[in-house]
Amino acid sequence: MLSVWMSFIYADDHADLSFQTGLRDILQDSNRKRQLKFGSSLPVSLTEMKSNMFTVKRPFSTSHSSVDSKEMKKFQLLAHKWWDEEGEYAALHSMNDIRVPFIRDTLLSMSGNYHLGNPLSGIRILDVGCGGGLLSEPLGRLGASVTGIDPVEDNIRTADQHKSFDPVLAERIQYKSSSLEEIVEESMETFDVIVASEVVEHVADLEMFIKCCSQVLKPEGSLFITTINKTQLSYVLGIVVAEKIMGIVPEGTHEWEKFVPPEELERLLESTGFSVRSVQGMLYNPLSGSWSWVQSTSLNYALHAVRAGAAPQPHSTDTLPQTDVQQSSGTAGTAGTVPDSAV
Repeated sequence: MLSVWMSFIYADDHADLSFQTGLRDILQDSNRKRQLKFGSSLPVSLTEMKSNMFTVKRPFSTSHSSVDSKEMKKFQLLAHKWWDEEGEYAALHSMNDIRVPFIRDTLLSMSGNYHLGNPLSGIRILDVGCGGGLLSEPLGRLGASVTGIDPVEDNIRTADQHKSFDPVLAERIQYKSSSLEEIVEESMETFDVIVASEVVEHVADLEMFIKCCSQVLKPEGSLFITTINKTQLSYVLGIVVAEKIMGIVPEGTHEWEKFVPPEELERLLESTGFSVRSVQGMLYNPLSGSWSWVQSTSLNYALHAVRAGAAPQPHSTDTLPQTDVQQSSGTAGTAGTVPDSAV
C-alpha cells in the first residue's frame, strides 16, 4: 500500500522536491511502524479510495446557520483536552509556531504603527471557532484585543478557565459561546482582523460564513484562514494516515467532502468583496511534531485576504465651493489591490 501512497505524491503536479521527500520519509516510517504493530498494510483499496473521493460533492446547508450540529458533537467530546499539548490537539499547539508569526508579521507589514513589546496593540481580532483559546491567547499576549467565539459551550468554559491563570490575558481576551451569524447584528464592521484557523472545513455553509466575515470586518480589515485542500493527497494523508493509522487527530474529525480547494475559497472571497493577498502551503511532520511552510498547497494552506475599502462619499455641489469639489474629485479614489506575495 505504500506504493499507492507514493503514487499520489508523485502524481501531484504542484509538489516540489523537498515536499515530496519529506512526505516520503513520513509515509515510509509510518508504514514500517504499522507493519510491526499489525503485520499488515492499510486495508483500503485504491478503487474504494477513489470512489469515496470523487462521488461525493461538498454539502451546502439550506439552514440559516453555518454551524454543523454534527461537528459540534465531535468537539463537545474533546472540550476538556484543548490544553493537553501531547494529546489530540498537539498539531494545533505546534501550528502556533508558524500561524502566529504569519498573522503578526502580515499585520505589521500593513501598518506603520509598532508598539514595542505589544506589536498588535490597538488591533481588535475576532477568533472564529476559537475552541479552547489556543490561538486567542498568543494573539492576546502580542497586545491585541481578542474576542473568541465558539458554538460549543464547553470549549468556551475551557478557554475562560485557562485565560484566568494570566491576569493580562483576562483583560485582553473575552470569550462568547456563539456562532458567527449570531454576532453579526451587534458587531457590524467592528473588527480589524478575523482569524478562522482550521474552521472552514467544519462549517455547514461556507458561502454564508464568508459573507458574515465580511459583515463584521471593518473596511480594509484582514481575514486569515488556515484549512485543508481537497486533493487525492489530502484524503490519503489527512484522513487515512492522520486519522486511521497514526492517530494524529481522532478518527472522524474530518470529512473529505468538506475540504476546500484554495481556488474555491478565493472565488468565494472575491465574490464577497475580498482581495486575496497571499496563499501559502503548510506541511505537518508528525515525526518531529512541527509545521513548516512549503510551496505546495496540496495538503494544508494559509490564506490572507483583505476586505475592500469603503467607497468614497459623494460631495454635494450645493454646499461646497467649486474649487473644493474639484479638489475632492481629484483626490478621491478606490482602494488599490496588492499583488500576491509569498509569506
